[in-house]
Amino acid sequence: MSRAGERVFIQGGAGRIETVVDRPQGRPRGIALVAHPHPLHGGTLDNKVVQTLAKALVELGYVSLRPNFRGVGASEGVHDEGRGETEDLLLVAAHARKDLGELPLALAGFSFGAAVQTQVAQRTAPERVVLVGVAVGRFPSETVPADTIVIHGERDDTIPLSKVLDWARPQDLPVIVVPGADHFFHLRLNLIKSIVKNSWRS
Repeated sequence: MSRAGERVFIQGGAGRIETVVDRPQGRPRGIALVAHPHPLHGGTLDNKVVQTLAKALVELGYVSLRPNFRGVGASEGVHDEGRGETEDLLLVAAHARKDLGELPLALAGFSFGAAVQTQVAQRTAPERVVLVGVAVGRFPSETVPADTIVIHGERDDTIPLSKVLDWARPQDLPVIVVPGADHFFHLRLNLIKSIVKNSWRS
C-alpha cells in the first residue's frame, strides 16, 4: 500500500469526521467505505476486523476510507443509533467521489458498522457489499444486493448465527460460516481476508 494511513477530516452532519485513507499501488479501480463496530462498546476505525477488510480491499485495488463514527477518536458529535452514522457514511462516500472521481463504490462493515452499511446500500448503488458479523436484530438491517458477501462466525455469542440466517433466508442470501470463529474472529482474520479476495469478481 502506498500512502498508507493518511488521516483526513471530512465535514459531517455533526462536525468533522476523522477518516483514515489507504491507497493501492497504481490507479484505483474503486472506492471502499469500511465501517467499524459499535462506538459505545469500543468500536473504532482501528478495529482489527475493520483493518483486515481495508487491507483486502486495498489489495483488490480500492482506495479504502475508514471513518470514525460520531464521538469516536477525533470525530465530532455523539452516537446516533445508526441514523446519523448512515448520513455520515454517505457524506464520506460523496467526498471520496468528489476527490477521486465517479469510481465504483464498495461497502464493507463489521458488526454495528455492517448493519449501518445495509442502510447505506439502500441509498447508493454499490458495486459490492461485504458484511462481517452483521448486527441483525439489534439495529435495523435492510435487504442487501444478491451478491453481498456475508461472513459470520460459527460461535458468535454476540450476534447468534441463527439470527443472521433468519435475516438472510428470505433474501436467498448465502452466508459464509467460519467454523469455530467468535464475533471478533480471534485468530481467524486471515480467513476473512482470503474469503473477501477469493469472492471478488476480477
